[in-house]
Amino acid sequence: MLAIIKTGGKQYKIEEGDKIKVEKLDVKVGDKIVFEEVLLVGDDKKVSVGTPNIDKTTVTGMVLAQERHDKIWGIKHKAKKRYKMKYGHRQAYTEVEITKIG
Repeated sequence: MLAIIKTGGKQYKIEEGDKIKVEKLDVKVGDKIVFEEVLLVGDDKKVSVGTPNIDKTTVTGMVLAQERHDKIWGIKHKAKKRYKMKYGHRQAYTEVEITKIG
């Protein structure tokens, strides 16, 4: 079974058993999490599309990790002003394993 959920302002295409990295959520490692914004659920025979969400349908997952991505470097620069600054950014994420769609 296939589903599309929305969390953190992004949409994710998932199936049972998938491991996804979503924007940081306030849950502890090992806890269960329920995604209620389900936009699409379907398989080979039947597809349900929400307007915008499907009522009474949830996706359940298990939190595996709370970590941060690798550092991404950026540069600020102003032409002809002798200004140049290098900065780094590490985005926090939550890794979730999808356990149940339905």
